[in-house]
Amino acid sequence: MYLQHLTLRDYRNYQSVDTDFSPQINVLIGANAQGKTNLLESVYALALARSHRTNNDRDLIRFGSEFARVDGTVVRSTGPVKLGLVVSKQGKRARINGRDAPRLSQYLGKLNVILFAPEDLNLVKGSPALRRRFIDMEFGQMSAKYLYNLAQYKVTLKQRNAYLKQLKYGQARDTVYLDVLTEQLAQFGAAVAVARAELLANMGQFAGVIHHDITRGGEELQLRYETQIDDQALQSEEATTKDLLAQYQQARPRELDQGTTLVGPHRDDIEFIVNDRNVAVYGSQGQQRTAALAVKLAEIDLMKQETGEYPVLLLDDVLSELDDSRQTHLLKAIQDKVQTFLTTTSLDGIAREIIQAPNVLRVQAGTLEAAGND
Repeated sequence: MYLQHLTLRDYRNYQSVDTDFSPQINVLIGANAQGKTNLLESVYALALARSHRTNNDRDLIRFGSEFARVDGTVVRSTGPVKLGLVVSKQGKRARINGRDAPRLSQYLGKLNVILFAPEDLNLVKGSPALRRRFIDMEFGQMSAKYLYNLAQYKVTLKQRNAYLKQLKYGQARDTVYLDVLTEQLAQFGAAVAVARAELLANMGQFAGVIHHDITRGGEELQLRYETQIDDQALQSEEATTKDLLAQYQQARPRELDQGTTLVGPHRDDIEFIVNDRNVAVYGSQGQQRTAALAVKLAEIDLMKQETGEYPVLLLDDVLSELDDSRQTHLLKAIQDKVQTFLTTTSLDGIAREIIQAPNVLRVQAGTLEAAGND
């Protein structure tokens, strides 16, 4: 798939944009604070109906305007799809081929994107919450079922935590309702955990091969799913549900005392193992970055495997953070495979001999114009 056309109206610092893109590599060049990242964000928002930079949708509306609008034409193997997102101060509306999408799950997956920004190089050494958000955002694009179960898990978890607090402070005494919430949480949690285990295993296979190539065979990368659930139980949702219910039963006294849920996928993590050592703890910064790069590139092949389509790749000033070897491997990995949007302040230092005939667009003060490819 690729994004053929994009239209922006009153989005961030863009009053109006109406442009076509190359199905291969599009380079957005310009000084800092001109709107390069805003443009990438608009593509991300068109795909996921949300920003990766803010939780406040109103931030997307150009100052002094009533709403922001993003429209795009996506070319898929099954034909073109027109997507639209309107964000106003009253809320947002997503549309598919001119019709409102009643549920987010119906909208997601029409345009799949992978965003790679400098902060993603901290994926390995960052917080567990960062890694959980990473897998949830990516896997949610690949599977509507995963997205649904995750959403239901989060809603039920919030309800259960609220009721545990009521029980802790004597505002409630009926534990039957807690049992009902626990049963629901275990079922949704099992569906999330089993899907994570399977998708992470597949991602790990792709990442291992890529990491082996980047390090010229010198290092081996493995991804390990860190969860409280027994490995054997993760083979089925039924077994995982039973395992979680047993853990909730055992943890109940502590949960009542603390007023929060202590067991479940909301506490899971990923461990990056390089040559049998936890690279987050024992690896150098270079090793951590190589592992992160391998995982981000693995997403491309995993998404193709799970959805049947290659995603669109958004590289937000990430090349400047990579040395020549990693930069070259990244560019070779995407050449002629995925549509790519790459932001940079300068083409100097980029291995341009690898990029064949890029579509270069100059960004200046919220305007976009063709800049040629020389």
